[in-house]
Amino acid sequence: AAGLGEGLQPPSTAPLPQASPPARSFQLDYEEDCFRKDGAPFRYISGSIHYARVPRPAWRDRLLKMYMSGLSTVQVYVPWNYHEPLPGVYDFAGDRDVEAFLDLTAELGFLVILRPGPYICAEWEMGGLPAWLLWKPDIVLRSSDPAYLAAVDSWLHVLLPKIKPRLYQHGGNIISVQVENEYGSYYACDYQYLRHLLGSFRALLGSEVLLFTTDGTRAEELRCGTLQGLYATIDFGPGSNVTEVFGAQRRVEPKGPLVNSEYYTGWLDYWGEAHVRTSSELVARGLEDMLQLGASVNMQVVSWKGAQPGGGQYMFHGGTNFAYWSGADFKDQYKPVTTSYDYDAPLSEAGDPTEKLFAIRTVISKFQALPVGPMPPATPKYAYGQVAMQKVSACPEGCAAPAWHCLAALRPSLSLQYADLLDVLDVLCSSGPIQSQFPLTFEDIKQAHGFVVYRTQLPRDILEPATLGAPPHSICDRGYVMLQQEYQGTLERDGQTTLRVTGRAGDTLDVLLENMGRISFGANISDFKGLLGNLSLDSSPLSNWLIYPLAIDTAIQQGWPHPALTKSSSRGRAGPAFYTGTFETPGIAWDTFVTFPGWSKGQLWINGFNLGRYWPHRGPQQTLFVPSSVLHVGRPNNITVLELEGAPPTPFLLFLDRPLFNRTLRGSTEATE
Repeated sequence: AAGLGEGLQPPSTAPLPQASPPARSFQLDYEEDCFRKDGAPFRYISGSIHYARVPRPAWRDRLLKMYMSGLSTVQVYVPWNYHEPLPGVYDFAGDRDVEAFLDLTAELGFLVILRPGPYICAEWEMGGLPAWLLWKPDIVLRSSDPAYLAAVDSWLHVLLPKIKPRLYQHGGNIISVQVENEYGSYYACDYQYLRHLLGSFRALLGSEVLLFTTDGTRAEELRCGTLQGLYATIDFGPGSNVTEVFGAQRRVEPKGPLVNSEYYTGWLDYWGEAHVRTSSELVARGLEDMLQLGASVNMQVVSWKGAQPGGGQYMFHGGTNFAYWSGADFKDQYKPVTTSYDYDAPLSEAGDPTEKLFAIRTVISKFQALPVGPMPPATPKYAYGQVAMQKVSACPEGCAAPAWHCLAALRPSLSLQYADLLDVLDVLCSSGPIQSQFPLTFEDIKQAHGFVVYRTQLPRDILEPATLGAPPHSICDRGYVMLQQEYQGTLERDGQTTLRVTGRAGDTLDVLLENMGRISFGANISDFKGLLGNLSLDSSPLSNWLIYPLAIDTAIQQGWPHPALTKSSSRGRAGPAFYTGTFETPGIAWDTFVTFPGWSKGQLWINGFNLGRYWPHRGPQQTLFVPSSVLHVGRPNNITVLELEGAPPTPFLLFLDRPLFNRTLRGSTEATE
């Protein structure tokens, strides 16, 4: 065209056809055993990140560090229950804005492997399935049960239209989409269900997008988890014989690219077990072995699911199970997952590059050029120090300033007040209790997460200690028992299920039930919560219950507790109680870690943000990560602690500049629990 503009004439022969730009495509090549991107052979090196476990202000920092590690692709889960808390009620705002996250990955130059479920596992509450599915108690999850499929279809018709414009073929950066997740590890083995999902994904995303499955390498897993029309990939960790395990993929996909969709770079922590570390050298060596075979790989942190590696969740960056989002496994017993999702991943829970990251980066550099420029540094951390839980009247005599100002002058601390949980049921359950002859589950009363109080009265005098007991497997998951508002002890799933009590006829018996997270991986993920059976006194069933579903998060976000409604105290007490206080940062808001010296178990909020569960007595996790985006500068930061079993005699919190896993504050002694 430029030549014509200069007066040149076209030749007399017919003009040559103009070359059109190649269509964007991402396809399987069964002849050359590879992917083809825009017609050229392609291999991805990917890492997993879960936007739901990272505060939105930190998304860019984490993604930049992954990019500078040499990754071309990120793998992303979409947790259904994070976006549809109630049937037909959707939330895609703030931290839940999955479209903004995907757009950010595109801005930074990543390709995306999307895993929208509907089941994702991920050690996430109920594997990403909404708890409200269990309002129909006989529903068969992850099957062709019509009730389940109707809910899935409704969700996919909301989610997948947001995804379609972002597919690679449509100018976006999503190169492939996973259907379900590790379905071969689930008991149902329902091919009709997989065929239904395949049809729904095709109808909503089109015929060109690459759809795939991921399963472990055992024959049974690959038999039940794969389906014609879905490309079958596998998952395994370091230490595996790479040639041998890829042989399992070849048994179901004789041709096509070799793909490890979940290469485990770390390991899962459960409450009560040691923090696990995975050798950087072992991870790097396994990665190099796969890349030498020409395989595509996604790096994740592991959840080991049985005697064999059954497929796991991840990450290149793990993040945090804020609020109530941590799930649980079931391996002979209920095993709840810790709040931290650090997983000894290449990027730490706080997003810091680790030795493992640089070992992986070195391996990647042998196979492709790394981005030019330095690795972004670790985010700054600050040890804000001790925040005392003291009487408000602790201000020195003659001081006119508010008590928290005076205390801050003494140390970076301030007053803490408390309220017994049972004294504020009218605030936490404004609609009042539900009456029932026998206990109702969380699902019966439509309570998804958190806590419920079950209240009844002793039917007779108990002058000699009697056994308060629960049927097997009926405490889901922990029950904190109070008699006349005095803490008696704790009943626990797969643990202690009886207590010895005395009292008078008409005395009030309260049991605070805590949901520790629904099972995310196991034979059956229909994990009902609350009192699943009736409590009894010396085998005589109790009846006439008042049931209080507690909306604690709603109350705290609305500014409760108000100082006028609480008691001032310098000492902790036994049983469930709220402790509140404030502190100011010294002109900066940096990431920090809070630890709980002498506390037992509970939940922490700062400025209304639910940071998750703490449980230093059980371990291994001793600190909770506090992202800088939660903190205020120039005004007080409000702390609310719900301690469930008993605060220390002199309650205080301690803010550190580093996490503690598997350790105690008394020194570097390894925790033995």
